Amino acid sequence: MTRPRREDRTAETKAHTRAALVAAARRRFAEQGYAATGTEEIVADARVTRGALYHHFRDKADLFQEVMKEVASEVADALVESELTREAREPSDAWTQLCTGFQSLLDFSTRTDTDFQRIVLVDGPAVLGNDAWNTLVETHGYRLLSQWLERAIAEKAIDPIPVAPLTRLVAALLAEASLYIARAADPLAARQETGVALDRLMSGLVRLDSRPLETMGTWPASEPADDAAPAAQ
Repeated sequence: MTRPRREDRTAETKAHTRAALVAAARRRFAEQGYAATGTEEIVADARVTRGALYHHFRDKADLFQEVMKEVASEVADALVESELTREAREPSDAWTQLCTGFQSLLDFSTRTDTDFQRIVLVDGPAVLGNDAWNTLVETHGYRLLSQWLERAIAEKAIDPIPVAPLTRLVAALLAEASLYIARAADPLAARQETGVALDRLMSGLVRLDSRPLETMGTWPASEPADDAAPAAQ
């Protein structure tokens, strides 16, 4: 039997160490917040040396960015899975799918049983700054959002607006809505208020000849998808 090469073992060890650091940091950031978490706590939880931390990451902020990417990716995947499940159970038109997808994202913003609110929405912009945070939104949200909008245009649910700028504008709207909800003193009340405001804004995209006027701006009922969310670690 061929023995694993030393290079392979070294790569495996490095990957294991990196994963341990990310997992430990994620738990601490979710429970305590970025500011209250020290690197000594992270390395102790991960059972690695301080040197190992700085071998893989420049500093605590660099480690936080890796954690935030992981959480954002999980939420994006959960939203896609939730919409696929809903679509398989009850096929819908592009407008309904667009609206329920937006509602699901806002629902995630109110939840305290996942890492999304604390890490991505509360600490993320403050720690990394707007540019890095906006890049994260682009990476994990633009593709799915542009697909929803393209389908809605193809089905003549909304006017044929250029998709690229529309995607950026709607993404910015959703990002700010999520931040507002997560930072509110009463996130559930903020969620309801934001839902109404988003309803009115999005109804302006609907083609007047695509549906009865009285149905414009009516969002499908949405409940938080508990089974679709990544569990807090």
